[in-house]
Amino acid sequence: MIRRHSDVWLFLLVAFGASWLIALPLWTGPFSPGAFQLVGMVMMFTPSLGVLAVWLIRRRGTPFKEWARATGLTLGPDRSTTAPLLVAALLGVPVLVAVALLASAAVGAVSLDVAGLSLYREQLGAALDKVPLDPQVMYALQIVQAVLIAPFINAIPAFGEEWGWRGWLLPRLLGDPAVAPVHQVGSVPAAGSVPAVAQVPGGSSAGMTGPGERRPAPVWPAPVWPALVLSGVIWGLWHAPLTLKGYNYPALGAWAAVLFIGFCVIFGALLGWLRLRSRSVWPAVIAHGSINAVAGQALLLGDADAPPNAALAGITGIVGWVLLAAVVLAVYRLRPVAVPR
Repeated sequence: MIRRHSDVWLFLLVAFGASWLIALPLWTGPFSPGAFQLVGMVMMFTPSLGVLAVWLIRRRGTPFKEWARATGLTLGPDRSTTAPLLVAALLGVPVLVAVALLASAAVGAVSLDVAGLSLYREQLGAALDKVPLDPQVMYALQIVQAVLIAPFINAIPAFGEEWGWRGWLLPRLLGDPAVAPVHQVGSVPAAGSVPAVAQVPGGSSAGMTGPGERRPAPVWPAPVWPALVLSGVIWGLWHAPLTLKGYNYPALGAWAAVLFIGFCVIFGALLGWLRLRSRSVWPAVIAHGSINAVAGQALLLGDADAPPNAALAGITGIVGWVLLAAVVLAVYRLRPVAVPR
């Protein structure tokens, strides 16, 4: 079993090992918030190191151009599919964050102070007096920047993660031979890992098309869900050097590591759909960069006298999980995905 999945173990060893080495200063002495953010950003490149390690050690002789296509570095075989997904990732994530905030307010998980921006003012602190702009104007400008500009800046470190988690690991867990070790390429897929043939009206299969008809892409069957869940759990566990320090849920302390796994599974399934639907990693990169930009900004609309409960409120809280789960179920139902080739 270990030998059969040696490339997966190699990837995990590099991604997890390098992340803990980078985060070591956080565990050996005091650190500032700036140092914490810097460590987190550098950590984001370690999954890509894992992909490179697999290519260099387990896929020796594979041209990088072929490896890049297999791991989603191109825009996919159909750019007319990928382009709308890039736009949806850029603009859809902020919409989901906004809806999650409103839903959190509706259920009492957060008390909003849109008029006074008390929590935003509190975060600015002494810097508020040095800024010539009205806080509401400044907050609006930051939101525009977070929605339209920051995702592209954040895409650089986000790519470091996404090439690993969605670019290589997810297709590998789905049994895609294009990213498997050389000795497994061309072998018979394991039971339950062969794409199902989509059915067309009349009971005939999509593979039995008539003259001039276009053959639909094979729809990946139910086993896609175990791969999505497993990759999401791995993604969440990889954050442990930060989440054990309370990252995203500071009030929970080390328990933040457990809660964040739930978010990673659900949001990771959405990122996985973007990857499998487009056969490109870039929509997932933009979505990842976007959520990193807007999730925290949205919660700053809260009331300083009743700060939001991060475990419940917002897109990363349990209220957000419910919203994301509904979206995930909808997109997989309405727009089925095929294994990347």
